[in-house]
Amino acid sequence: MKSSLAFATLSAFVATTYGHPPSYSHTSPGPAQPSGLGYSQKWSLANFTSLVAFGDSYTDDSRLGYFIANNGSAPPVGWVDPVSYKSADGGRTWVEYVKQYTGANLYNYAVSGAVCSNDITPRWFSAINAPFPAIEQYELPAYLADSKYYYPNGTKFMTDPSDATVYAIWIGTNDLGVEAFLQDEQVAGTNLTTFVDCVYDQLARVYANGGRYFVINNIAPLNLAPLYAAEPYSVGNNQYWANRTDNFTETSGRMLEQVVTVNAIFDHRTPFEVESTKRFPGASFAVYDVHGLMTDIHDNPSAYLNGTAPLSVTGYINHCNLTGGDCVANSSPDSFAWFDELHPSEQTERVIAMNFLDVVKGVSQWATYWSS
Repeated sequence: MKSSLAFATLSAFVATTYGHPPSYSHTSPGPAQPSGLGYSQKWSLANFTSLVAFGDSYTDDSRLGYFIANNGSAPPVGWVDPVSYKSADGGRTWVEYVKQYTGANLYNYAVSGAVCSNDITPRWFSAINAPFPAIEQYELPAYLADSKYYYPNGTKFMTDPSDATVYAIWIGTNDLGVEAFLQDEQVAGTNLTTFVDCVYDQLARVYANGGRYFVINNIAPLNLAPLYAAEPYSVGNNQYWANRTDNFTETSGRMLEQVVTVNAIFDHRTPFEVESTKRFPGASFAVYDVHGLMTDIHDNPSAYLNGTAPLSVTGYINHCNLTGGDCVANSSPDSFAWFDELHPSEQTERVIAMNFLDVVKGVSQWATYWSS
């Protein structure tokens, strides 16, 4: 069921309860915590034994690859998404590093190219002769099926209790980008608030299935990605956007506006959903300010990047032709914040993973916590 929350109602609640939306400046050290509230009062996770992840190419290991290799057919119930050492960031994704650093079980349902819902921003993928599998239409149903699956020997596929499992969602890169909101190609009658509704509606499905600890990774600073950067750092025709005719700086400005709007809504919608409407009784939420963290990487690269080449937050590692072939990669990948025109580098994703550990501990400067 779609959320019936009207944006006007949300705006009134924000104005009367929280004042003006936060400013996403390039010098922000991270969001402030609510005054007088200790972290433990808003996030009481005692043990972290499993991570269930939903998202797109910023998170996907090998799930889209399965669809491609099997003529568009989805993986079977109980399929384990194998680690990829050549994911969209050029190496392992952030969830694989969380798994490495903590020993947690990982159930990764992210699919490269995914959006929150194909009812809002469907994007056709010729390799599978269908739209990219979306969170609403594929990832959530796959998780729900796996959560009830038993192996032939009677062993349950997913065994960790709800009080030790964190559910993370990181979506929006494709929804806000090319062939979607950026180019006004969303389904008629939908808008950015429809997209945000979708995110909370999917988490409500997880909640109904027993989930109690949720992390929303907010939207990355896509306007800083080479694909959407302003002059003089923008890129022309490329594998993700061929035959560009747009004004690069205007496009970057529009992307910035979309990103900060959605992130401001996340900041105010989350306490509204959790603490006002009581839609998620007994649940804890963290909004992980990946936007702020990645912006800090952009502004202070020497604190995060450690390659041997000159540090770069405007260039990228892997340069390919318009079809994604004939790629040439820089020999010092840890010097870059971006792997290609759109995707963060593996080093950036390592940083995201390391800070995620503080998020689930309830002590992150990059997260705001809420509980019902």
